[in-house]
Amino acid sequence: MAVFQYIIKDSKGARLEGTLKANTMDEAVDKLTREGSTIISVKSAEEGAFKGKLTLFDKLMLTFYKIKTGVGLKTLVFFTRQLSTMFSAGLTIEKSLSNLEKEEKNKKFRKVLKRMSNDIKKGFSLSESMEQHPGVFNALYVSLVKAGEVSGTLHTVLDELSDYLERAEDTRRKVSGAMSYPIFIVFFLILVVIGLFYFIIPQFGQVYADFNAELPGPTLVAIGISDFIRAHIVFTMAILLGIALLIFLFYLSDRGRYLVDSALLKTPVLGSLINNSIMNKFARSFSILMFSGVPIMDTMELVENVVQNARVESAVRKARVMVKEGYSVAGAFKRTGVFPSTLLQLMTTGEETGEMDKLLGKAADFYGKQVDSVIDRLTSLIEPILIILMAVVVGSIIIVTYLPIFNLGLAMTSGMK
Repeated sequence: MAVFQYIIKDSKGARLEGTLKANTMDEAVDKLTREGSTIISVKSAEEGAFKGKLTLFDKLMLTFYKIKTGVGLKTLVFFTRQLSTMFSAGLTIEKSLSNLEKEEKNKKFRKVLKRMSNDIKKGFSLSESMEQHPGVFNALYVSLVKAGEVSGTLHTVLDELSDYLERAEDTRRKVSGAMSYPIFIVFFLILVVIGLFYFIIPQFGQVYADFNAELPGPTLVAIGISDFIRAHIVFTMAILLGIALLIFLFYLSDRGRYLVDSALLKTPVLGSLINNSIMNKFARSFSILMFSGVPIMDTMELVENVVQNARVESAVRKARVMVKEGYSVAGAFKRTGVFPSTLLQLMTTGEETGEMDKLLGKAADFYGKQVDSVIDRLTSLIEPILIILMAVVVGSIIIVTYLPIFNLGLAMTSGMK
């Protein structure tokens, strides 16, 4: 079960805070509602102070919940921009949500908007209604909206948030676009290899068997693998799915995720792309949070949840502890040894001048351009690399298969004696 934090008002109007376990957010809300409580907020413990105390099963359930209830970033970008425009034009939040609900084509998101609209009618603030849907609105989004409500600049925050999400979507699209081609080729290569072992190699194996030829070791291994796959195709697919599931579960664990994310950052070319993308997201998130007036400690905690890389998250967590102990923000990040010098220099200057939000915005622009540059370089490199990879894998299998034919005459002679 997942752990959820809640803030409620009981039947006497007293404010209560605590945690409860439930399989999904909806189940947690239902439990609290059945008790006659007025819900102020319910959020996944993963989004708050209890992060890191969840079991592997809890993380798995939260992952499935977010997959079930989440919507695409493109949908969220459009919603935020529309909400910002309507609110700036003088419409109330309730009226804006009602209009957006009628026009929304995504069924899942339309249900979310309907529930949010009902929550607003009950007296919830916009941020409190968003907190009920962590699969759609993450902690960063909710915190920015809450900061806008407190400061009375919600329309400005929504506009900045729209720009932020549009840039994030643009970066995500570029990175995923650069990765989609190699991923497709790798899956295609796997299918080609399975096809060779299932259809082609058995035919050669039968020919060699008819000649009673003495086969070299590599060819015997290839034929053995082929026979196993043909005889146990369902079992083979189950093994492949099992391996994929084990890798997924390993990545969900704290140690596994840290090892995988660290390895990805050290990968040639690809590591540079991932690192620049993370720094772009880090700087952009830090900038907009500080611009919105979110306290520095809360900003650092929220940014930790945004970067989506275990190694960088660990560095942000260490920096937050050091800031509590009296270090400067830039000094704390520098001592982690994870963040690049360009970002640290801009952060140091920002602390000295009191314009950290602006300089971090410039840093985000810089790393966005770096992402574009790496993608251009990756695009030019990836095609020849993938061609070489396919040639090596497929060529090796073909050579192993044809190895006896290179000395076919001798093999036939040997078989006829």
